Amino acid sequence: MVLWAPAPAAFAQGRLEAHYEATLAGIPVGKGAWTIDISDDSFSASAFGGTAGLLKAFAGGSGTGASQGRVVNGALVATSYSASTTTSKKTEAIRMVLANGGIKEFAIEPEPPVDPDRIPVTDAHRRGVLDPMTGAMLRVPGTADPLGPEACHTGNAIFDGRMRYELKLDFKRMETVKAEKGYAGPVVVCAIYFVPVAGYIPDRPVIKYLTAQRNMEIAFAPVAGTRVLVPFRMVIPTPLGTAMLEATQFITTPTPPRVAKTN
Repeated sequence: MVLWAPAPAAFAQGRLEAHYEATLAGIPVGKGAWTIDISDDSFSASAFGGTAGLLKAFAGGSGTGASQGRVVNGALVATSYSASTTTSKKTEAIRMVLANGGIKEFAIEPEPPVDPDRIPVTDAHRRGVLDPMTGAMLRVPGTADPLGPEACHTGNAIFDGRMRYELKLDFKRMETVKAEKGYAGPVVVCAIYFVPVAGYIPDRPVIKYLTAQRNMEIAFAPVAGTRVLVPFRMVIPTPLGTAMLEATQFITTPTPPRVAKTN
């Protein structure tokens, strides 16, 4: 990571406390929260409600998620991820250990049944991937303002413990937003495209629908003190109306650098 001056470790450190509300056709259907801490050499993120997985934000039930890892040359490199979801039908827990840009270990409890229609996930599919939560945090390289069209010129390969997919972004527009509490300012709005790769059943209607969608978008806002952008608002058209996840609270502050101890 290239910093603006020799000493400003503070420019690489920040904290976010955000609350989100999910709506469907304008009707509230759920709430969630997301907390992120980024230091000069590590990061941690935790969520509960509908925000633990980007594309699962509108699924019924409740969930929690957490990821943590290191900051290497400004990039977020996850080392662990966990998620738990509870619906009226079941509770499921996913745990993953990441190393060298891939999945070292992963487990789903209870272990899902084998489905012959599901495209198998190979070892190659689990290399060069991010977990869903780290994949939702967009780190913009360089020294220019991270909040601009260049932020959308990217994409992430994601493995969520069951499915390997890609999220591709493309710039749409700049906007100004105002949370009920906290952030008021510009966001960069990216179109988002879902590309399933493995671990999914091709005939599932939700897979077909998400793959065909060309009107999904995410508005990204900055984590103060860092070059990391995170979703402020996500919009997904559905047959039942527009599904939206939007921040009602988005409090983000730069954190001071740690001072080395001296004897």
